Amino acid sequence: MRLALTAALLLASTSAAAQTSPAPALSVDTLKEVTRTLSSDEFEGRAPTTPGEEKTLKYLVERFQKAGLKPGNKGSWFQDVPLVELTASNVSPLTFTGGKTPVSLDYRKDMVIATYQVTPRTEVKDSDVVFVGYGINAPERGWNDYAGVDVKGKTVVILINDPDWPNPKLDGPFGGRAMTYYGRWTYKYEEAARQGAAAAIIIHDTEPAAYGWGVVQSSWTGPQLEQDTPGDHMDQSKAIGWIQQDAAKALFASAGKDYAALIAAARQKGFKAVPLGVKANISFDSAIKRQASKNVIGVLPGSERPDEYVLYSAHWDHLGRCDPVDGDDICNGALDNASGTAGLVALAEAHAKAGPAKRSLVFLSVTAEESGLLGSKFYAENPVFPLAKTVGGVNMDGVNNVGRAKDFVLIGVGKSELEDLVKPIVAAQDRVIVPEPTPEKGYYYRSDHFSFAKLGVPMLYGESGEDYRVGGREAGAKAADDYVTHRYHKPQDEYSESWNWEGAAEDLQIFYTLGRQLAEGSSWPNWYANAEFRAVRDKSRAAAK
Repeated sequence: MRLALTAALLLASTSAAAQTSPAPALSVDTLKEVTRTLSSDEFEGRAPTTPGEEKTLKYLVERFQKAGLKPGNKGSWFQDVPLVELTASNVSPLTFTGGKTPVSLDYRKDMVIATYQVTPRTEVKDSDVVFVGYGINAPERGWNDYAGVDVKGKTVVILINDPDWPNPKLDGPFGGRAMTYYGRWTYKYEEAARQGAAAAIIIHDTEPAAYGWGVVQSSWTGPQLEQDTPGDHMDQSKAIGWIQQDAAKALFASAGKDYAALIAAARQKGFKAVPLGVKANISFDSAIKRQASKNVIGVLPGSERPDEYVLYSAHWDHLGRCDPVDGDDICNGALDNASGTAGLVALAEAHAKAGPAKRSLVFLSVTAEESGLLGSKFYAENPVFPLAKTVGGVNMDGVNNVGRAKDFVLIGVGKSELEDLVKPIVAAQDRVIVPEPTPEKGYYYRSDHFSFAKLGVPMLYGESGEDYRVGGREAGAKAADDYVTHRYHKPQDEYSESWNWEGAAEDLQIFYTLGRQLAEGSSWPNWYANAEFRAVRDKSRAAAK
């Protein structure tokens, strides 16, 4: 069956928006076929630098060519992304000595450990342990958890998310329920390294982390990828990792500290870091493998202003082999993100069928998102098409496989003028834009659009909400909970013929119309004046004029 949804195509001009003929059909057959293929066991979970990558690249080029795209990188479909793979072995327990009782944490069961440093041996020995609360240094907010303490060579223990995450409202020193980048684990390790910490350990707590221990366990063990850069990341902490919350409570008890009281204190402005009076020890070996992965880039050249670009992105990679469930050790990544990659192909087909737009349309499928947005980060820092000449775009990380929704969610709402452009497109589908249902999970900082946003490019990240036309909010909440609990980053994220693609087709129609409007127009949407990315965009655009 082929499902075609059409909508009025809004074309932006220098003076006003005008209606044109309906948009070409988006092929649900393409969505099904690409998702089914990429998430099949044959592709082995699409881990970068594996045979699964080779199969994925070959398939994507075939689909991009068939869709009518041209190679996007000076005649090549690919952009090499230099990566280094570190695989830990001989991991010792993480021990804490000097307290009331020794604490010894087992790898995978109680803790996970890794390193950014490209070195065959990592050892942290007799390192003083300091609890630094949320590990945030935000001078513009008058907040510094490292004030008055020297953690050079020490081990810092850190809470996940922001101090005000329990606030059900969107107000507070860090936006209340909505996570800021200060709440992300990536920031915690970055700041710990800037402070000179030898090791940085985050306490896992399911609600503020937004996922259970099983996700941490599968994502942080086995081969770990990072960008291969000069200096081998020796400016980073020796060791980074997570510990279970019960293990943290045992550590604090051994140190003679009241865990609950310190957690409460850490949420208050003016919190002072607390030395725990114990010493940390951990060691492990790392096998080092340097190998390039690849971003895949296709382009539909513009007819009038080919040196101005509208960008669609989706990551092709997933986790590869992972912790087995009922004997199945392939993390197929059907929803995450074979489905988003299928959306990229379907959009390419539709735009090619409509013919060239005035501006060029770029279709970018990036690698190593699951390893920390590495593929998009590398492209953003080494763009094939200048970021100052990139108008904006849309990122897709999973599509709706449940059914048509009455609502549409903008992730990280309140940031860019793309939101103003998308509102009438959503309304044309008799849908409403609603607040993000789980802003505390920080999804805005967890997918590839963030790599471009940090360097100024306005990117829309939106998806169906949880109010479904069949089943309402109850059905939506149930589906979301089922995916996060039972499928996310697990072998159970598999393709099913029972998926309902009607909601995905509607969402993709929104993305098509927005992209076409940008590509046919001459406007340059910016970030809102109070957005954290506005200054870098203004600077890059000024230099381009």
